[in-house]
Amino acid sequence: MAVAHKGAISFGLVHIPIQMYRTTRDVDISFNQLCKKTHERVHYKKYCGHCDKELKAADIVKGYQYEKDKYVIMDNEEIDALKAEKDRTITILQFTQLQEIDDIYYEKNYYAVPEKHAEKAYELLRDAMARLSVVAIAKTVIGTKETLLALCPDDDGILVKTLFYEEEIAENPKAFARPKLVKAESDMAKQLIQSMTKPFDPSDYHDEFQERLRSAIEEKISGQHIVHASDRKQDTATPVDLMEALQQSLSEMKPKGRRRSVKH
Repeated sequence: MAVAHKGAISFGLVHIPIQMYRTTRDVDISFNQLCKKTHERVHYKKYCGHCDKELKAADIVKGYQYEKDKYVIMDNEEIDALKAEKDRTITILQFTQLQEIDDIYYEKNYYAVPEKHAEKAYELLRDAMARLSVVAIAKTVIGTKETLLALCPDDDGILVKTLFYEEEIAENPKAFARPKLVKAESDMAKQLIQSMTKPFDPSDYHDEFQERLRSAIEEKISGQHIVHASDRKQDTATPVDLMEALQQSLSEMKPKGRRRSVKH
C-alpha cells in the first residue's frame, strides 16, 4: 500500500514521525472509453490552441487566473518554498470529545503508522487519548492546502480523519417545514424501527449491483447471454395512508409462524 502522506505529530515537546495510509481501496468496476467503430482506446491529448501542438508534461505549468485571460505562474518549487517546517508537522492544537465534532465535517480517513523508534511515543499518545475518551484536533499542509485533522484513538492505533473547514460546509438549500405528528403514527414508526434494529456488521452488506455487473461481464466474455435482474419493481410513490403503510411494513417484519399440521 502506497504512503499517502508523511509527517510527524507534534504533541507538546514530543515529536512522533508517522506515515499515513488510506483506509479504503477502490473495488468498483471501471470502464475504458473505446471508439464505437474500431473498439480502440480513446486517448486525450493536452493541446495548446495558440501553439497548435500537443504539449508534454514538461511544457505545462500551474497558473492562477486573477483576471480574464491573465494568470500568475506558480511552479512546484515556489509552492514548496512557502511551506515552513511547522507546515509539514501535524501540530496538535487542542483535544476534545469525539461527539463535539458534527459528522458533516468528516472528509477522509487514514491509518497513522509510527515510523521506527517512534512506537513508544505513538502508543503513549494513543493510550492517553483512549483513557480520557478524547480526540486531538490538528493541522498540517497536504499538497497545497492546510488541512484540519482529527486524530482518533482505537484499539489498533490512531486514525487520522481530515475535516472540512466551517466555510466549506454548504447550508441545506431545502429545509423542510416540520409537520405535526400523530402519536399513533409516531409510535408505529418507533415499533418498525425497533423491529429492524440489530448490531451493525459491515460484512452483512455488499455492493450487489457491482456483483451483478461483474457477473454480466464474465458472461459476455464467455459468450453467454446476460441474465437480467429479476427483482420486482418497487413502488416509489408516496403512500396514500401513512398509518396503513406503517402497519403493513410492521406486519411484513414479523416472523411468520409455522403452520401446524392437522391430525385426522
